[in-house]
Amino acid sequence: MYLHPAPLNAAVEDLINAKVSLKDYINARCDRIDKLDGELETLLPEPGRRERLLSEAEALQNIYPNPESRPPLFGALVGIKDIFHVEGFVTRANTRINPEEFAGPEADCVTFLRQAGALILGKTVTTEFAYFEPGPTRNPHNLEHTPGGSSSGSAAAVAAGFSPLALGTQTVGSINRPAAYCGVIGFKPSYKRISTGGLIHFSPSADHIGFFTQDVRGMILVAENLCYNWQEISVTYQPVLGIPKGKYLDQQVSPEGMKAYREQLDVLREAGYVIKEISVLDDIETIAYWHRKLISGEMAREHEDLYSRYADLYRPLTAELIREGQNVSESELETARMKQKELREELESAMWEKGVSLWVAPSAPGPAPEGIQSTGDPGLNMPWTNAGLPAVTIPAGKTENKLPLGLQLVAPFMGDELLLHWSEGVAEVFGEYQAYNV
Repeated sequence: MYLHPAPLNAAVEDLINAKVSLKDYINARCDRIDKLDGELETLLPEPGRRERLLSEAEALQNIYPNPESRPPLFGALVGIKDIFHVEGFVTRANTRINPEEFAGPEADCVTFLRQAGALILGKTVTTEFAYFEPGPTRNPHNLEHTPGGSSSGSAAAVAAGFSPLALGTQTVGSINRPAAYCGVIGFKPSYKRISTGGLIHFSPSADHIGFFTQDVRGMILVAENLCYNWQEISVTYQPVLGIPKGKYLDQQVSPEGMKAYREQLDVLREAGYVIKEISVLDDIETIAYWHRKLISGEMAREHEDLYSRYADLYRPLTAELIREGQNVSESELETARMKQKELREELESAMWEKGVSLWVAPSAPGPAPEGIQSTGDPGLNMPWTNAGLPAVTIPAGKTENKLPLGLQLVAPFMGDELLLHWSEGVAEVFGEYQAYNV
């Protein structure tokens, strides 16, 4: 009921070639939202959403009446995580603070999407300032389980078929984890590969902009239009996959998650992939310590003025992180940033030495936890985010109770093109739309 196939690439092809009318497409999506989002709560309420979209669609068609001249994302509906500024929309960041305090010009990536022909479906629910205080969004696979965070509304909106594309951010694990929990594809490009202009920052040294789709082909289509200096590539060989053997997996993956991970690896081996075990990330506690220093220290500085005036309006977990960050010194911040570079070099050196193309790891410790009071554990995403490496989550099977599982693929820095190219093959192995076979 709550799940619906909505691959971006197919939708855009149909809209560009007028196989589906843009008016009918918008009405169908809005009908679905009107029917189901009262329960899922993926989108912020917007009176007159349908009428606005139909008006914008008419204007878009008047600009591009001929299919041959239509832009690559013509008519695609996109959900925007509510920490991006969007012209015509209020940015609330799921906080009680007056949104006028942090208003600003439209985010660069949103403008790029508009220029590529996309239509803004609306703002998607986020946690407060993209940290751990959850919003009301529920998982379309099971309403009693978390959709993850902080890009909860974006991941769930794509899974529910409300929009074929949604923007998110990741500072620890806020794209790759909710993608796994919601059974969609989530891509976090290399650090700064997408402009962060117009974003309410959490931690500028760790903030990544990424997005969700149901199809890798659609993901590539978006990356071509959002990622800086995207290159056409042609690669015919299969990647060699590396298992990050050691404490990173042993201490963080649940028994259920580890069983699923081993089965996923067996599926890949049967499909012809070479997989090597490499001992890395055994200092995962130290990496986590310095990442926490980094994000808390930078968040405290980002919110210095607001928190001094509105401390009582911040929710408990957000306030706790800011207070923690106030005690992080400038020297510690510099050390934390240096540790990021060292980790990237360590991970990439291990790949070169062992002849590995991509890391392969679970996207989360297991399936989505029950309850929506917590967004789940991002620890398995953290080191790749800290190092600024591109990472993608591919749906890869389900648990016995029908909750989806995700597999995380990670490439060297600026290896985004190769990562998504190879992700197509991995998605095919697991069946790209298998998450919707309920």
